[in-house]
Amino acid sequence: MDSKKTDLDRIDRGLLRALSVNARASGSMLAAEVGVAESTVSLRLRRLQALGHIRGYHANIDLATLGASLQALIAVRLAKHARDEIDAFRAAAPHLPGVISLYHMAGADDYLLHVAAHDANELRDFVLTHLTGHPAVAHTETNLIFEHADGDGWQELLK
Repeated sequence: MDSKKTDLDRIDRGLLRALSVNARASGSMLAAEVGVAESTVSLRLRRLQALGHIRGYHANIDLATLGASLQALIAVRLAKHARDEIDAFRAAAPHLPGVISLYHMAGADDYLLHVAAHDANELRDFVLTHLTGHPAVAHTETNLIFEHADGDGWQELLK
């Protein structure tokens, strides 16, 4: 069993569930949700952060309202698996324009990039400029995202 999982009791799990719904919830709201004193919430949140259970608090920005209405998943296959080239790609890719997420994969493809762009031309230019021109990249495959829905099934892992 994972040691991090054993560190979590009912209160910790309740706090994580409540924060996943509203990361801006006040200490008093969280205290009421899990049935403890507000001072306990504060101590528990600091502990959960220190242990790495809470990695941060983020705003969920609607990129379409910023004009970036096109999103894609781009599979990237590396030319060779030389450590220095892999490390260079891994270090650079999350900071390329429009990149939302980078996933290191097992299987035929090595990485999956989630990117946003203003239009198809910008997406094409991203692939040509930043991916096909990169010395470590052998192949890319771009898949457009028509719709996205956040999942909450992961909360079952808190039980």
